[in-house]
Amino acid sequence: MKFLIAGDWQSELHETPLLESLMELGHKVFPFKWSHYFSFNNKELQFFDFLIKGQRKYMIGPLVDKLNKDLIKKVDELKPDILFVYRGSHIFKKTLKVLKSRNSEIIIVGYNNDDPFSPAYPKWMWRHFNACIPFYDLVLAYRPQNIDDLYKSGAKKVKLMRSWFSPKNNFPLELSGLDKQKYNCDVVFIGHYEEDGRKEYLKEVVKRGWSLKLFGPGYEWDEVISDCRYLSEQVPVKLVWGSEYNKAIAGSKIAMCFLSKLNRDTYTRRCFEITAAKRVLFSEYSHDLASIFATDKEICLFTNLDEMGKKLDLLLKTPKKVSAIANAGYKRVWKDRHDAKSRMEDLLFWINELKEN
Repeated sequence: MKFLIAGDWQSELHETPLLESLMELGHKVFPFKWSHYFSFNNKELQFFDFLIKGQRKYMIGPLVDKLNKDLIKKVDELKPDILFVYRGSHIFKKTLKVLKSRNSEIIIVGYNNDDPFSPAYPKWMWRHFNACIPFYDLVLAYRPQNIDDLYKSGAKKVKLMRSWFSPKNNFPLELSGLDKQKYNCDVVFIGHYEEDGRKEYLKEVVKRGWSLKLFGPGYEWDEVISDCRYLSEQVPVKLVWGSEYNKAIAGSKIAMCFLSKLNRDTYTRRCFEITAAKRVLFSEYSHDLASIFATDKEICLFTNLDEMGKKLDLLLKTPKKVSAIANAGYKRVWKDRHDAKSRMEDLLFWINELKEN
């Protein structure tokens, strides 16, 4: 089959593994990237830069109109069997209607890794995505609670497609040389800052005498922890991507995970990336996460600060237990097919179901 994957494409974590997996499965796949429509950096023309960033943020204006017109042209040119729209924040309802009117056989799939129904987001942010829901042939839910949300919003067909790990990027690795100095630690946390208590949990790690490495967007973390005597040495907090991200996980004994309250997450992509790197996933508890992995056997979960501290001490004082849980989590993440290619195999199955009906 011929696929066109449309998305922002700012990160290599999202659209790219899907494109590569579908190609590996023998399909023709083409990208439609819209991030470049909003790329403009000219200090002498800052007013125009401001206008462009405003169109990107609020999803309105001539650049967004052009993006949609160009997508229609691309579909007319390629005539794909499947249009996969990844996080279609900038795609108009009328665009999908035009595409269907011109290409009656095309199957249009929508997917959003963020939660467009979260009350924490401003209503305008997901207005285009939510308006498009009834016009997708298949909408893929990232998290279980979004299945009902999508049906209530008029979706024709909904399937749960969780995030994934990429085998070429997330794998067991033994560090050497300078990488050991840079990344070795007892506990690592890689992620953004939210006011959900994660700062207190990270403080507790250091208070108990364990070494910590923190990676993420410094513009969020630095101000929050700069005056904290337990965490200030992490400043400046830096982002890690690609191979460095995998090294940061590999250098730890335990990798912590927090669930975004903004997106009402019950699991996250890192749950699969950490276990695929054969490290202990140490996360706040959710029923959903406990249904994916066996608690205290394949991953470790905590419900409060006290429990976290006690479990952390027990684990790090028992290296054999750390190794056993890491190995079991690694086996589970592969056995249950949480890699990107397996996700695309599921997608192909659902597409064939649509065609048969």
